[in-house]
Amino acid sequence: MNIGIYIYDQAEVLDFSGPYEVFSTAKRMGAESMNVFLVSEGNQPIVARGGLKVLSDYSIHNHPAIDLLVVVGGVHTDEMRKPKILSWLVSIAPRASEVASVCTGAFLLAKAGLLGGQTVTTHWEDIPDLSSQFPNLKVIDDRRWVTSGKFTTSGGISAGIDMSLHLVSKRHGLEFAQKVARQMEYNWQE
Repeated sequence: MNIGIYIYDQAEVLDFSGPYEVFSTAKRMGAESMNVFLVSEGNQPIVARGGLKVLSDYSIHNHPAIDLLVVVGGVHTDEMRKPKILSWLVSIAPRASEVASVCTGAFLLAKAGLLGGQTVTTHWEDIPDLSSQFPNLKVIDDRRWVTSGKFTTSGGISAGIDMSLHLVSKRHGLEFAQKVARQMEYNWQE
């Protein structure tokens, strides 16, 4: 199972590193089919929030097939103005068995037209903006993550870890996901 995490300049660090840790820990603990990697627009280093420099594994032009796409949040407004990124999301989503977002990553999926009419969530601070910018979405604010069809969206930052553990549990069972959370010494909010 190829898990591609899309990152970009000013992405929130825990939005991508949290899910990456969940999936890579799950692989180390026996979910050997999980192959997690980072994808960015190009091959240049990404400067995430706080100045962390990250080099993705692939660009949007050369990555392997993606079974689970995770779109992270952060300062997302520039990404929403990039037709190339929106087109890429539109091309990947139908081929992926699952699509997820952390925090304001939901804005990118919504802007690409992928979430129409779905029940979604995002960071608590961005709930009003998501609701007003995309009135066709049912935006809720009382859940760490929500699944609607093949789309799972989560609240901000640490909620992406909870969502990723949930996605692990869907494939490998609740007990295994609980073991992954324990290995990470993380108090999973199921």
